[in-house]
Amino acid sequence: MMSDTLPSDVIGRRVEVNGEHATVRFSGIVPPVAGLWLGVEWDNPERGKHDGSHEGTVYFKCRHPTGGSFIRPNKVNFGVDFLTAIKNRYVLEDGPEDDSKEHIIIGNKPVETVGFASIIKQQSQLSNLKEVSLINCAVSCAGEKEGIAKACQNIREIDLSKNLLSSWDEVICIANQLKHLEALNLSENKLKFPSASPSLTGAFSTLKVLVLNRTGITWAEVLCCAPGWPVLEELYLSANRIHISERPTDVLQSLKILDLASNPIVDENQLFLIAYLPRLEQLNLSDTGISSIHFVDAGIGCKTSMFPSLQNLLVNDNKIAHWSFINELDKLQSLTALSCLRNPLTENIKEARTIRQLIIAKISQLKTLNKCEILPEERRGAELDYRKAFGNEWKKAGGHQDPDKNRPNEDFVAAHPRYQLLCHRYGAPEDGELKTQQPCMLKNQLLTLRIKCPDQLEQKVLEKQLPDSMTVQKVKGMLSRLLKVPVSEFLLSYESLKMPGREIELENDLQSLQFYSVENGDCLLVRW
Repeated sequence: MMSDTLPSDVIGRRVEVNGEHATVRFSGIVPPVAGLWLGVEWDNPERGKHDGSHEGTVYFKCRHPTGGSFIRPNKVNFGVDFLTAIKNRYVLEDGPEDDSKEHIIIGNKPVETVGFASIIKQQSQLSNLKEVSLINCAVSCAGEKEGIAKACQNIREIDLSKNLLSSWDEVICIANQLKHLEALNLSENKLKFPSASPSLTGAFSTLKVLVLNRTGITWAEVLCCAPGWPVLEELYLSANRIHISERPTDVLQSLKILDLASNPIVDENQLFLIAYLPRLEQLNLSDTGISSIHFVDAGIGCKTSMFPSLQNLLVNDNKIAHWSFINELDKLQSLTALSCLRNPLTENIKEARTIRQLIIAKISQLKTLNKCEILPEERRGAELDYRKAFGNEWKKAGGHQDPDKNRPNEDFVAAHPRYQLLCHRYGAPEDGELKTQQPCMLKNQLLTLRIKCPDQLEQKVLEKQLPDSMTVQKVKGMLSRLLKVPVSEFLLSYESLKMPGREIELENDLQSLQFYSVENGDCLLVRW
């Protein structure tokens, strides 16, 4: 809506000019040019020309030296109300047949109407809406009182990102008319939030998902508004420069997902303020600058009382450079999924597989790492390789195969909290296993393996030396030449000397024998 008539509350209003969004900071005369001007601060500072000053006079202030412009009111779009945007987006155009004359009976007299069916059709279209997307539709206000409630009473999900809403009060006016609202996306609306708790109107009494990315909200404002979100389960607060300053008390207690990505939460003490949200299952801390964490309430091998329900943690694009961070995550009671990409600790592409194995070995309950499932065979292989790779360091620190003499020093136990447990599970590493091992290096070596064909009784047991880096596919190729059987017909598995009676399938042709933790003296089982 472009007009020379200005709204009474023009200062602070969100506007659109030629596809660019801005906030009105000034309305008045700017000498020496006659007429009314609006001073706006652009969302994109490169769009502006100055900082709100003209010929030495400061008319308004901008955060950026080129963030401001003066614009004539008739060039500015102040937006439309919610219901108008809905009709523009969802009401189907009427065909010529809908404009035909119709007759209805009122009392005893026939009355001629035009477009009566068209009105019924529009009302039906709006009342049936449950999911609404009004992205970038210039919505600026709720509109006529109770107009939304009468027309669109069944809406459950709304995406209002990139609109011209300027205040939380206006959002309440919209939500108050939608009694079944469950999900609301307000991303990229520069909203003015209340500094004191707004009166509880019940506007968000059914709301479960709220997205406030890039809205400028602060943590204090989150806690101020939160009493109005009694059943909220998912809260997205990405890119708001949030600094967690206060512990949620009696609010956000039903929250399951919290997204704090791209906020400057570099201090682990801020995290501890949200550590006792009882139902929090997923926490996104990507691109927050975090580099360390330490759960002071839990010693080595113990579980922390913090984040009791946390299952999924995302810490991509951070400054994590030390294994102590990963060690601490094993203290979380419920953690089963971790995403830890693009950190100094994990950026060495050449050792990506080794790093993955170390993370798996260090966090006992992990089922998914970087969105890839951890199969039982991979976990077993990772833990066995970890046990061997750090065996020499363990011995130098005081580790011993004899349980009575096994006393590694505090530094080793702090660096490798699960090592003793893995020795108990798989047995302490023996001297023969450690001669060729180096920490963090999974060296290639020749394995002497027996090859048995359980379904071919006439076939003798063979013995071959194979490099542990050899893929399952290449093993099948070698066996095809040896046994004169097509590769496509082979099913491979193996039995470990350490786990007699258990057969482990070699199901991925692209993985190596080392991946499956095949060791010297194990038996390959070949079927076709």
